[in-house]
Formats: sequence, C-alpha cells, structure tokens
Amino acid sequence: MLTRQQYDRLRELIYPYMTEDKYGLHTICSIYFDTDDDRIIRNSLEKPLYKEKLRLRSYGVPESDDSEVFMELKKKYKGIVYKRRAAIALSEAESYIRSGKIPTDSQIFREIEYFRSYYSAYPKVLIAYDRIAMCGLEDNSLRMTFDFNIRCRRDELSLRAGDHGIRIIPDGSALLEIKISCAIPLWLSSALSQLKLYPVSFSKYGQFYTKELKGELKLCSTVS
Repeated sequence: MLTRQQYDRLRELIYPYMTEDKYGLHTICSIYFDTDDDRIIRNSLEKPLYKEKLRLRSYGVPESDDSEVFMELKKKYKGIVYKRRAAIALSEAESYIRSGKIPTDSQIFREIEYFRSYYSAYPKVLIAYDRIAMCGLEDNSLRMTFDFNIRCRRDELSLRAGDHGIRIIPDGSALLEIKISCAIPLWLSSALSQLKLYPVSFSKYGQFYTKELKGELKLCSTVS
C-alpha cells in the first residue's frame, strides 16, 4: 500500500524500465458473488491453502446490452492465482444471474455454474476502482498495477448503475500489485527497498467486509 508520495517517487524510479499499457487510467467494476451468510469471504479471510471466488467484471461502466463483460472464477492455491474467464454480453450475464441459464456450453461456464450452484451464491457487493497498469519494456511478463479510489456498495448491484461507492482506502493512496513469473529484477527490488515498500495482505472485498463489521464505513466518504 503506497502513499501518494511513494507512488510519485516509485513512478520516477521505474520509468526507464516500465511503460503504461494502452488503456492508461481506467475504471474496473466487479460484482462479487457470495452466500446469505457471507461464507465465501469469511473463508477467504481465514487464509486457507485453497480459496475461490466468483465475480462479474466490466472495464468501465457498460453502456448497452451488447457491452462485453466477463464472468471470472478466481482460484488461489498456496499463493498461486489461477483464473478462468468467459467473455459474454451484459444482457447474457444479467439473464444468467436471474435465471441460471448458461449462455454458452463451455467448460469454463460449467465450472462457473458448478461454483454458483454449490454455494447458492448470488451478487452481494460491487467493487470499483481506478487502475493504471504497466508492463516491462524488456520483459512484458513483468506487470505492475496501481489501484486508486477503491470503493464499494451493497445496493444497486448492477454494472449499469455506475461506479459509485464508499471509499475504503485513504485519498491519494494506491494499492500496488506486482505480477511476475520469475525473480524480481534488481532495479525493482532496489526501488522497493529505497521506498521501504513491503508486501501486505490485502483483499478489496475483505477490507470492505471487515470495515463493515467494525462499523467503520460511516467514517468513509462516497466516491463516484
């Protein structure tokens, strides 16, 4: 988790090695599925060896029935993340959520439907944030993402309803995630050390759920 000052300085340090992707600053919206008793997020917060979650994701706020969205089944085992993702039209996703009718007979959707049926999961929270994604100039498998203005809501659980919500991180803060297939390059290790940046465990849904339980959300503001 970076302060604004740490973010600005890190961007300077990585400038010779990283470049922003073609989307620049963009907004991501995700609807997370859970059970009546929030079983999935409670299990996730217990940090088991294996955990999984289901979400419906869009890049930006969808504008029409034909807007492309993604059903994603995310699994994590011993710290390694695996994603199964299917691209469908927004209207198909909404129909699937309402009726359970699978929009396409694919292996991925059979896995998604198994998860949904097993847990009796349904939309429980919408999470939105603004992201800058970067990749390495020499090694494009090295990726870094910076997420700002993370906000959440329990009502209006439709991607069509916009990206507003209650902020769960301080103004100016950024959540950094580094994705790499091998060792971290020396230049990046040096930059992180110089700025005293160390790994933390952070789940956007988990933070929202925990703050909600503690009654801390009333101290936060709404962001749109």
